[in-house]
Amino acid sequence: MMWRFGLYDPSFDPLWMTHWALAGALLLPIMAGLLGAIFRPSRALPVVLACMPILVAGVLMVIDYQQAGLLRWQWVIGDIEFTLRFSGLSALMLLITQWTAAAVAMYTPGYLRLTYPDLNNRWIWPLMGLLVSALSLIWLAADLLTLYAALEIMGLAAVGMLLLSGKPAALKAGMRYLLLALVGSLAFLLGIALLLSQWGSLNLAVLVELVEQEPITWVAAALMGAGLALKAALFPLHGWLTPVHENAWTPVSALHAALVIKASLYILILLWSILLPETLLAPRLIAWLGMLAIVWGGLVAWRADSLKTLIASSTVGQLGYLMVAFPLLLGPGIAPLPLALAWDGFWLHLMGHALAKAAMFMAAGNLIIATGESSLNALAGTSRRLPLSLLIFGIASVTLMGLPPSAGFTAKWLLLQSMVLTQQWVAVAALMAGTLLTAAYVFRVFRYSFDETAPRHDYQPLAPGMDLIALCLAVAALALGLLAHLPLALLHGGGA
Repeated sequence: MMWRFGLYDPSFDPLWMTHWALAGALLLPIMAGLLGAIFRPSRALPVVLACMPILVAGVLMVIDYQQAGLLRWQWVIGDIEFTLRFSGLSALMLLITQWTAAAVAMYTPGYLRLTYPDLNNRWIWPLMGLLVSALSLIWLAADLLTLYAALEIMGLAAVGMLLLSGKPAALKAGMRYLLLALVGSLAFLLGIALLLSQWGSLNLAVLVELVEQEPITWVAAALMGAGLALKAALFPLHGWLTPVHENAWTPVSALHAALVIKASLYILILLWSILLPETLLAPRLIAWLGMLAIVWGGLVAWRADSLKTLIASSTVGQLGYLMVAFPLLLGPGIAPLPLALAWDGFWLHLMGHALAKAAMFMAAGNLIIATGESSLNALAGTSRRLPLSLLIFGIASVTLMGLPPSAGFTAKWLLLQSMVLTQQWVAVAALMAGTLLTAAYVFRVFRYSFDETAPRHDYQPLAPGMDLIALCLAVAALALGLLAHLPLALLHGGGA
C-alpha cells in the first residue's frame, strides 16, 4: 500500500524546472490572492490570467513525474526535517485542486457583483489563495509536521471565508465550525505527540518501518482518526456541515465541499495505512458508519426544503461511499485484485464528486441569485427561464447518482466489483440504496422546476460566464468516467 502514497526512495532527483514548478504551485496561489485583494477583479479575465501560471506549474510537475517517477524534496532546519513527495496520487489531487479552484475563482467576480456589490469583499481572494496553497501542500507532504501545519492553514482559511458575509447566522455557523475544527486539531496533535514520543520520528516513510501494532499506536490512530473525521464531516460527526453551507457564499461552499473536506479524508486514509495496516475492527467500523451515512444523508436530502441544505446533506451520503471502501483498502486478507479495484474506485469517486459537487453548488447559486429564493418551492417554473442552470444541476446529478457514463458510475462499478469479490453484500445493498435515494432527491428538485402551472416571476439575469463555468465542471465530471483510464494510469505510476 505504501508505494501508492509514494513512501519509498525515488530513483531520480527532480529536474531543475520542477523545483521552480513546485515553488509556483505552492506560492503563486498566495501571490495571486494578494493581487486580488489589491485590485479586486470585477471580471473573470484578470482571474484567468492570474490562474494560468498556477495551472502551468501543476502541469510541469506532472510531466516531470511521468518522465522521472516519484519526486522527493527534503530540507533540514535545525533538528526538524521537512519532506515532500510527488506521486501519481499527489499529481491527480493537485490537478483536481488547481483546476477546480481556478473555475471557482473565475465564477467569483460575477457572483460578488450580483449579490454583494457594496460589500468590501477583497479578503476572499487572499483567503482563497491561502486555501489552495495549503491544499497543494497537503497532497505533497510526507511528514506529520508539514501535514499538521498545512491542515491548520487550510482550516483557518476556510473559516475566514465562511465569515466573510458578516451575517449573524454565518458568524454563528463559522464560529461553531472553528470550535469543532480546533477540537479536531487538538486530537490530531495529541496523536502526533504520542507517535513522536514512542517512535522518535515524524517522517512518514520512517514510521512505515518503525511502527508496530501496540496500544500506544492504536490510541494515536484513534485520536488522529477522530480529529480528522470531525474535520471531514464523516457521519456521525457531520452536524456542523449543513449550517455552514446554508450561510456561506456559493464559491466558498463549492470549494469547501469539493476540496476541503477531502483533504482530511486523504490524511486519514494515509495515516491509517501506516498505523493500522491489516486491521479488522477500525476499517469495519468506518464502513458501517459509511452505510448509515449513505442512507441518512439521502433521507435528509430527500426531505430538505432548502436547495443548499439538500446539496450539503447529499455530501454526507456521498462521503459514505468512500467510508464503505475502508475495509477494502485497509482490512486484512484482501486479495490484490479487490484491493486494486477498491483503490481505483475510491480515488475516482473522490475526484468525480469534487468536480460534480462544485458544479452543483454553482448551479444552485445561480438559481438562488436569479430567483432571489433558496427554497425548493421557489424553483417552480424555473425550467422556462433558467434551463441552462437546471441542465448543469442535472449533469452534475448524473455523477452523484452514478449513472453512465459519468465518473460516479465508473467509480461505483469498481467499488461494487471489489465488494462482490470479497462478498460484502451489505455494502453492495447500501450502494444500491444510495443510488435510489440520490435519484429521489434529485428528481424532487426537477419536480418543482418543471411545474408549468407556476406563475411567471421576474428573474435577475446572471453575469456572463457563470453558467458556462459551472457547465465545464459538470461536463468534466461526466467525461472523467469515459476517460477514466487516463487518471488511473497516472495513479498507477503510468509513464514512470
